Amino acid sequence: MQTAQRLFLRKEHKLKSRKAIEQLFSKGKSFTNFPFRICLQWVDFEEGVKVGFTASSRNFKNATDRNRIKRLMREAYRLQKNELQAQIQLQNKGMHLFFIFTGKELPSYELVFEKMTTVLKKLLKTTSENIE
Repeated sequence: MQTAQRLFLRKEHKLKSRKAIEQLFSKGKSFTNFPFRICLQWVDFEEGVKVGFTASSRNFKNATDRNRIKRLMREAYRLQKNELQAQIQLQNKGMHLFFIFTGKELPSYELVFEKMTTVLKKLLKTTSENIE
């Protein structure tokens, strides 16, 4: 009997260090795939992927709306992150990622999941290019 793999987004996979986040925004690369803007930075001193999520308070005045968007992004990422993490661990490197929601309306889960899929495929492509 095959057991299903459990999917987690644990504390050690979250990007929480203010110093690391500032460095990510100042020295990292970014690209846009509406409704996300993704900032990424390769790090040599730690392995694996650390990730952060945010939604603009300029576009969403209510904290409940911002929290819902971040919850949707975390869930979509959690369900699809395994391939990216495996690719990065093969390289013995680390990556810091930050997902910024830039849309102006509350999204549906289906939209967030679909866009997260395209973003993670693009990230997989960049990691495979980084190997060569």
